[in-house]
Amino acid sequence: MVLAAILYGIGILLGLFVLELLLVALLPGFDLPPQPLKRAPGPAEEAAPAPASREDVRFFVGETALSAWLYLPEHVPPPYPCIVMGNGLGGTRDAGLEPYAVRFRDAGFAVLAFDYRYFGASEGEPRQLIWIPAQLEDWSAAVACARGVEEVDPARVALWGTSLAGGHVIVTAARDPAIACVAAQVPGMDGRASALASFRRMGVGRSVRMILHGQRDLVRSRLGLSPHRIPIVGRPGGIALIHAPEAFDSFAALAPEDYVNEACARIIIRGDKYRPIEYARHVRCPVLLQICDHDTLTPIRAAEETAAILGDLAEVKRYPLDHFAIYTGDGFELGVRDQVAFFRRHL
Repeated sequence: MVLAAILYGIGILLGLFVLELLLVALLPGFDLPPQPLKRAPGPAEEAAPAPASREDVRFFVGETALSAWLYLPEHVPPPYPCIVMGNGLGGTRDAGLEPYAVRFRDAGFAVLAFDYRYFGASEGEPRQLIWIPAQLEDWSAAVACARGVEEVDPARVALWGTSLAGGHVIVTAARDPAIACVAAQVPGMDGRASALASFRRMGVGRSVRMILHGQRDLVRSRLGLSPHRIPIVGRPGGIALIHAPEAFDSFAALAPEDYVNEACARIIIRGDKYRPIEYARHVRCPVLLQICDHDTLTPIRAAEETAAILGDLAEVKRYPLDHFAIYTGDGFELGVRDQVAFFRRHL
């Protein structure tokens, strides 16, 4: 009798949960107004360095074509060491990667900067889907593409990733022992720690709203319905994947004019399962970890613990900056100089 009552109660709870998921997935009222990124007014910016020697290339993951930019050094004979670059959460190759690529190219490195499937110039449906297993497959395919470039030395391929991709490069290097070295800038090493930090910032009410948006998109995907999207970056207090006080204007300064500021909301439900720190013990190459001391988006402790796991393979650089300040201005100069020096030592 007791067991039957327990099973009956569990059945009722499961039924209510399924009903909640269906209601969240199907009822109207969840759509959010678009939040296009607009640059803050200010003095005219200097033109970016001309992307000389940049080529458009494509490579495939299965039948899906991914787009990339290939930069080859000038006045230096091949074969070249090559740096494969990918952006962070919702980022595209034209959202801040080119200044790094140009500096690496000018230092004598080939560079392959690519768009993940579902984003930017790459193929894939639904659009704006951040799906971590797919992005890791894209990294492996990008490495294979770089190794296949005639002018590239396949034994000297390195990885550069920032934010979410700072974790991707650790996982990719753990799976591919032939990677020469890795640079991880403001790296996201522990999705669970990031989720807990986000919960503390947002509080219970807004966290529950975020989870409901994630549930709506995930269940709709299982039912074959259209995706439910939310802004990638938003103003503080709103619903968005990134909502740190400095995030909106900083992101707008990096993003191209046609940037699509939205993503399928299911990453809210899946992101906390991703823990690159668990792969660090399998990495066998040198790793540059660049930590910003005022970073509120990617937990600093997880990066520090990753460095401890890597031991002598880790080179840690710290900067008195927030998460986005390392992408522009003086922060960019500090970070990119350390990256160039690191790649010169190991490539």
